[in-house]
This record gives sequence, C-alpha cells and structure tokens, in this order.
Amino acid sequence: MKVKKRLSAGLVCVLMLSAMLSACGGSDSSSKAGGDSTAQNDTSASAESGGSSEEEQADAGKPEVISGEVRDISAMDLVAEMVVGWNLGNSLDSTTGGETGWGNIATTQEMIDAVNAKGFNTIRIPVTWQEHMGEAPDYTIDEEWMDRVQEVVNYAIRDDMYVLLDTHHEEGWLIPDAEHQENNKAAIAAIWQQISERFADYGDHLVFEGLNEPRTVGSQNEWNGGTAPERECVKELNKVFYDTVRATGGKNEKRLLLMTSYAGSVVDAAVEDVFMPENDEHFAMSLHAYTPYGFTYQPEKWAYTEWDGSHDNEIINMVYDLKDRFINNGVPVILSEFGAFNAWNEDDVAAWAEVYTGTARQVGIPCIVWDNGSFMTGETFALFNRADCSWYREKYADALVKGATSGE
Repeated sequence: MKVKKRLSAGLVCVLMLSAMLSACGGSDSSSKAGGDSTAQNDTSASAESGGSSEEEQADAGKPEVISGEVRDISAMDLVAEMVVGWNLGNSLDSTTGGETGWGNIATTQEMIDAVNAKGFNTIRIPVTWQEHMGEAPDYTIDEEWMDRVQEVVNYAIRDDMYVLLDTHHEEGWLIPDAEHQENNKAAIAAIWQQISERFADYGDHLVFEGLNEPRTVGSQNEWNGGTAPERECVKELNKVFYDTVRATGGKNEKRLLLMTSYAGSVVDAAVEDVFMPENDEHFAMSLHAYTPYGFTYQPEKWAYTEWDGSHDNEIINMVYDLKDRFINNGVPVILSEFGAFNAWNEDDVAAWAEVYTGTARQVGIPCIVWDNGSFMTGETFALFNRADCSWYREKYADALVKGATSGE
C-alpha cells in the first residue's frame, strides 16, 4: 500500500547525472527502445552477407522473441520455483514522461544481471499503459512502447528469471463502479489481447498479472476492502483479464495468470470476495502486504523503527491466514509487493525482512520486494542503486534472500 511513488525533482537531476557518468549500463545501447543488441547484430550480419529479405528488413531493430516452453505443471509447482523477487518500480510504470519520467534511469541488462546475481530469481515489471495507448474502441498500444517493454522483459528472461508483467497505476481511469465498468472491461480486454499476442511464444517464466491494486482512490474504504459493489467490479475485471488471455490460445492456455483482490489487499473483506477461475490449475493470487504498516511505512505518529521481534506475530498471522484461505485450498499465493522505508535503520529492516520472507517461505509464498529507486527523499523504498548497480541497503537485500532460502 502506497500513497505515491514519485521522486523529488532534485533527486531526478542527481540520478540523471549519475546515469550519464555511470558504467553500469548508462552507455548500453540496448537500453533504448527498439535497440536490442541481438537484433542489431543480426542486421549487421545480414548486411555483410549482401542484403536481407523484406521480412528481415521489417524486423530490423525489433526486440528478440525469446521462445520457451510452457510446461504442463500446476501453478503450485511453478510458484514453488520462485524463491524471492524484486520490483522494477517507478520505471516503466511512470505515468508521465515515459520510463525515466519519475527520475530513474533507463533499465539495462547490467541492472537485471546485478539483481539476479544477488539471489533474486524473480522480477516484477510494473508497466503503465494508459500514456502509451490510443482511444477507444481499439486502445492500440504504441509499438515503440511495447517494444521497450519486451526488451526489458528479455533482460530478465535471458537471466532465467521469472517475470511478472502487469498493468500498473491505471487507477486514474480504472474506477471500479457501475459508471465506468463497461469502459474498464473494454480497455482491459484490449490491453491484454495485445500483450498476450506480443508475448505468445514466451515460456512459463513469463507470468501475467492482470491488475495492480484496483480500487477507488480516495474512497472511505480504499484500503479496507472496498464495498460489495466495488469488489464485484474488481472480480469482473479479473475475469475479463483471465478470459482474454486464455482465449488467445497456444501457450497462453496454460500460462500462469495472477488474480488479485480489491486494492491487492490482504484484509478479510478483500480476500473473502475474489474471482478465482474454475477448473484451471494455472492461476494464483497476487497480493500486497506492507506488514506491519507502522514499521514499513512510518509516516504515522504510531510508527516505530526498531525491530525487536515483538511484532513477529503480525507477519506470522498474516501469512498463515493466506495459507488457510488459499494454499490449503490448492491456490498458490505470491506477495508481489512488500517492503520497508529507509529510516536509517538497516539492521532493523534486515531483521524484519528475514522474518518476513522466512515465514512466507515456510508456507510456500514467494515475496517480491518493492523498490522504487528512491533512497534519500520521498517514499524511500530503494535498496538497489540503479546508477552503478550497487546496493544502498545490502544487509536488507541479503536478509531477504537468506529468509527466502532458509531450510534449503
């Protein structure tokens, strides 16, 4: 749960300058949309051999399609292979100015390599589509934007990571009420039709997450499970996403698809009223839990910055409630967002993180930490320095991995 995910203007300037001076991919040509290095090499080779076909010329500069197998295994088995993950936040999900609009530098292969080398085998790539699509009824996604999203997905697929690809920050127009619902359903269907077709040949390391924290912003029950009519709208939108992807056939018939609750919340009102497909063992729940909120988020007067173990039960109770509600009924769960502010308390955050991922691991829930790139100002969830591929909070990162791999 986050109120906003932006960086200050001053930090924008600092990060952009760092990107220019950095050796961590700042000069990597593959970070530009449509500039995949494999495609460039293929084009060069073709030119040296005396030309290319019209089809090859049309594909020049397009991202590589990395084909893979979608195994006929259950969602429970697939989710078990995801150990611990990292969110590429405030990047492709910026609502203004494209990938670098909120101050983070363009993503590179080197960044993803560094995250993977630390022990994260899963990455969530939040993407905002509204700024990059046309009007109704087609809602056509800009080709250049889709290319760039595919290019970033490829960075992680090349590292053999699991990738969660979603729709993010769409709550400005995706309002779950009767007035907006028909437009909501048409847009969600169009977006996921195009995404499904673009990534149709990718293997089961690519996972689709239909909605991110769908809710009515500013409403009285925004973070408390919403109202019954709002939850019904969210259930309908999950179903539209599910039906659209499955209808494209091929590998998408068995691709892992993630449903969510109202606002992605784990409160009882939200998780008691969710859409779950019938007769399909290739879906899971994606939920968010910044637990306990007084430690992880901290602006509140009741916040605390020390972790002495006295609040461990808040994590344990949340995790085991999800186990009882979903996992015991054959539905796997991914905690696709959680994290803690930087309050200059890294030892405490590391202790909290190990308890969090360790407890979740005991019941088979992989966790994906939120990182928005902001370390000094604003919502300081960053742990990875994207400018030089180092770690702002390495103890925190190591604790996340340690907890998630305990007992292996």
